[in-house]
Amino acid sequence: MLEIDRTLPLEQRLIVRGDERYDEARRLWNGLLDPQPAAIAECFSTSDVVRAVAIARDRKWTISVRGGGHGVAGRACRDHALVIDLRMRDVSVDPERLIALAGGGATWNDFDRATAAHGLATTGGLISSTGIGGLTLGGGIGWLMRRWGLACDNLLGAEIVTADGRVRRVSDTEECDLFWALRGAGIGLGAVTSLEYAVHPVRDVLAGMVIHSTSRAAEVLRFFRDLCADAPDALTALVAFSFAPPAPFVPPELHGKPVVVIAVCWSGDLSDGERIVAPIRAFGPPLADIIGPMRYADLQTMLDGGAPPHQLNYWKSAFVPSLDEETIDLIVARGTALPSPLAQLHVHQLGGAVARVPAGSTAFDQRSPPFLVNIPTMWTAPDETEAMIGWTRDAHARIARAPETTAYLNFQDRDENSASAWTPATSDRLRAIKEAYDPTRLFGDEPLV
Repeated sequence: MLEIDRTLPLEQRLIVRGDERYDEARRLWNGLLDPQPAAIAECFSTSDVVRAVAIARDRKWTISVRGGGHGVAGRACRDHALVIDLRMRDVSVDPERLIALAGGGATWNDFDRATAAHGLATTGGLISSTGIGGLTLGGGIGWLMRRWGLACDNLLGAEIVTADGRVRRVSDTEECDLFWALRGAGIGLGAVTSLEYAVHPVRDVLAGMVIHSTSRAAEVLRFFRDLCADAPDALTALVAFSFAPPAPFVPPELHGKPVVVIAVCWSGDLSDGERIVAPIRAFGPPLADIIGPMRYADLQTMLDGGAPPHQLNYWKSAFVPSLDEETIDLIVARGTALPSPLAQLHVHQLGGAVARVPAGSTAFDQRSPPFLVNIPTMWTAPDETEAMIGWTRDAHARIARAPETTAYLNFQDRDENSASAWTPATSDRLRAIKEAYDPTRLFGDEPLV
């Protein structure tokens, strides 16, 4: 996209309908969405963000905040809103204090490359082009979560511009209510311009996947369930149903075939990891074994090919209390009948450090469920949209059987009420915080609805 003169006042730099940059600037990762914002403000500094908030107030626009633009629901760019497009992507690392400070527009690729230079990392997303801000504010699952917690659990502090135009520093000791809310329910509370994280020593990991035929899917899920029951914190695993991609690490004879995989990351001592991972490699045996030592930063880009930008996406998710036989049967029935060669179904292992965070200490309040099921349906033909959405809704309704089942905010689609990501007590507290910091709903209705 053409760059603009940053020395101009922000009012003169707004991208509006009719501008040659408008269509590209409003485009999101999810190609199903066609947002029509009032204007887009490319913000290269906190002062730009403060001015953008003032412009939105003066013109009676609501505000959307865009970091990486990956959110499947499209909250980063909404119709008739002023989009604050965060362009601050610098990442600085203090290896002595084990802290990293990143701009609100940084991606996990930006972050991981900067921290890897010091042999450090924190829990980040599974796709490297995802923005750190959106993922963290919604919770933030990733390969290191069972050892060191979610991305939001590693957030030490943040700078945020709220609806009154104030620049606020939030942490455990400053604006504590707002900091509590940002860790799991940060949408709609302001524009987060920088984030400070705890980082941990991790350079090489034992990671990759084993690939099985879908004819053994139920056996794979039972093995996975038993594996998760007593897995060390340094192991994070997931099961994925998909069509094997033509990736260089996948044997050519499996390309395009329906498969079920167990993907793993061991972040502890590699010799211990070989022992822990050995049963995973032996089970089956698998059709292919693609597990080995690698740099953590390389693992963070390994799955990028499975989530390219601008495909059509519709997702549903549900925390599940167990992988009992009925749940396994339901997952297998849907996972082995994916409606598109690009569609997938994931079962994420939780627990470990995620579950040890005291209940109520962050707005992310789904600490006890051991598993999270995500149904990321992807396709390319617009005329298939109705069928794809219908299939996904049906699969979700069958797997998330209990009425009280909650969703993961970062995997919610646009037609879901964001409140379904939280318990009633958390929702009540969020409403009070929203009322305190954004009573006029400048940043939209969430997290109230």
